[in-house]
Amino acid sequence: MKLKAKTAPAEPEGSESERLLFGGPLLYAARWADHDRAFFEMSLWTMAAKMPRLVALTVRLAWRADRRSLWTVGAGELTRGISQAIGLIAVNAVLATVLAAGTIGHRVQAAIPAMIGVAITGIISALATAASTTGTGRLEPKVERVATEMYLGHVAQVELSAIEDADFNRLMDSAQYGASAARRMVNVCTSVVGSLVSFVAAAGVLTVLHPALLPLLILMTVPRSWASLRNARARYASYLKWMQHSRAGRLLSSTLMRTGPAPEIRVHGVGPFLLHHFRGMSEASEAEQSRLAASSARVRLIASALTGIAAALTYTALGGLLATGVMSLSVAGTAVLAIRSGGQSLTTLILQVNNLYEESAYVGDLERLFTEAAKYAIPTGGTPVPQDLTLIRFEKVTFHYPEDADDEPVKEEAKGQRPALKGVTLDIPMGKIVALVGENGSGKTTVSKLLAGLYQPDSGSIWWDGVDARALDRAQLWSRIGMVTQDFHRWPFTCRMNIAIGRPGRPVEQTDVEEAAVYAGADKVVEELPRGWDTLLSKGYKGGHQISGGQWQRLGIARARYRDAQILIVDEPTSALDAKAELEVFEQIRELADGGQTIVLITHRLASVRHADLIHVLDQGELVESGTFEELLAPSATGAFRELYEMQRAQFQDVVLPGQRKPTADAAERSDAR
Repeated sequence: MKLKAKTAPAEPEGSESERLLFGGPLLYAARWADHDRAFFEMSLWTMAAKMPRLVALTVRLAWRADRRSLWTVGAGELTRGISQAIGLIAVNAVLATVLAAGTIGHRVQAAIPAMIGVAITGIISALATAASTTGTGRLEPKVERVATEMYLGHVAQVELSAIEDADFNRLMDSAQYGASAARRMVNVCTSVVGSLVSFVAAAGVLTVLHPALLPLLILMTVPRSWASLRNARARYASYLKWMQHSRAGRLLSSTLMRTGPAPEIRVHGVGPFLLHHFRGMSEASEAEQSRLAASSARVRLIASALTGIAAALTYTALGGLLATGVMSLSVAGTAVLAIRSGGQSLTTLILQVNNLYEESAYVGDLERLFTEAAKYAIPTGGTPVPQDLTLIRFEKVTFHYPEDADDEPVKEEAKGQRPALKGVTLDIPMGKIVALVGENGSGKTTVSKLLAGLYQPDSGSIWWDGVDARALDRAQLWSRIGMVTQDFHRWPFTCRMNIAIGRPGRPVEQTDVEEAAVYAGADKVVEELPRGWDTLLSKGYKGGHQISGGQWQRLGIARARYRDAQILIVDEPTSALDAKAELEVFEQIRELADGGQTIVLITHRLASVRHADLIHVLDQGELVESGTFEELLAPSATGAFRELYEMQRAQFQDVVLPGQRKPTADAAERSDAR
């Protein structure tokens, strides 16, 4: 009995909330995923054929998590099944003795050994079940932990381009669910093994009693198996389709609880707006769940009717065998017990195999993540980074940011896109301050990411003293790099760890942490904290404390100092600092360069690059100028740097630039009054 595969539906338009908040539909037809379509075309035979592989997958995870508990579960289920088979044989002996000729007392006395056997097998079965349950309870959380560790380990080792890829993100969503599915598979596999052993025991007894009873027993379970299989397919297809829609709904709810957006939510009255759209997206999900429930009920109703017909045929056949004298009354009684036991075991087996198959679909996503992550894995090993590095050179470097894989493949010209960098050639000498300036979108940050090895050029090369960066040992390359970006991560850890995490591979030395804090002026921040270095810098937790953006920026600079990297990339380091603190930071940067550290400074404030040894000016992904501050502002200079500098200088002087309107007398008078 095979479920007929349906053509994947067209991608829906999405709800009003999806279009307004997220720019388009978040529902995906199953065709977007690269899944093996076997799940959507599965039959009883394919499910049975794949069962050994599914069990083996769970066994591998369990073996890695806790071998002793795995042995306990296996031995317990095997013992329980054998006890059940022996118990049925003992019951048959009891019935045969009780229903035999002779006095009642004589028959009961003769049945006592068999009764003792039934009692003993029952006790053994109960003990085996208890042992299996205990082992399963120990295995489940450990398997989930192992699966989660494997998931996180693979995700942490992929290139940045993979993390930013939409398809890989959807795979991460589904695979993350696979870790909890792996936990559930332990219990399901235990039930599968136990039900299988019990069914084999009952089927063996039935075959001995009369071979015709076994096919009838199997027939009773086919309708329920079909129903479970069909409903499992529908649930999984729905999960794939609604996965990102559900994540977006959770995003709306979590946003209302986060401390970061809380002030704006209250002042701007955003709460009712988010609640409205959360309700709309939730109602869409509820409608989908109602549709699944109605469909499942219809399928189960049909299955129940077919099961009833099969049961009637089975017991009619049993009655016929008894009426014709082919089967004795004692054997018929045992057969009834075996049919009930075997039918229950087979029904449980099919249902649990179905559950196993359904859970394995999510665990299969976890396996597929491992495969895909290997394709995007950050390479290990490579050419050592030159010890006495003197120059990093970008040579004709062109780079495009990866597009969403869902986009149709159209020509760049048609999409109106341009590369983030186009044929850029520039030098970064070691031990100097090199500034990257330009308007937003000019390519400054892209240069820094390529320099840091987070991306590789589409064409051209980045040379580290003549060695192509593609061939360098990435771990060694990153050991030479430190970064302080405008949006550097604010770890929800203690103040101490927010600095020490700059070098997580070495033991935390309080002396070094304090030295880095003093250097960045963060020691004053620590003095104001309620628990000093042990203050938790996350308002949402017990004992948590919130600090200002400027204080965070000082901690970020201290983190970079603690890292003590050869090359420090500083992206808008003073955006949250006052004028006095800004001057102090740039003086510290100058001192770092004097000490031999290379500083790559990215800033919009052109007056801040006055002490840079070399300035590169970028515009729309191309290098348009390079030189010192004096060279780029020479009287004869007419380039982009001078133009931008004069525009910024005019903000502090009474100068009217071309294209600007001179303030009226009334406006000037109002300005003077202020």
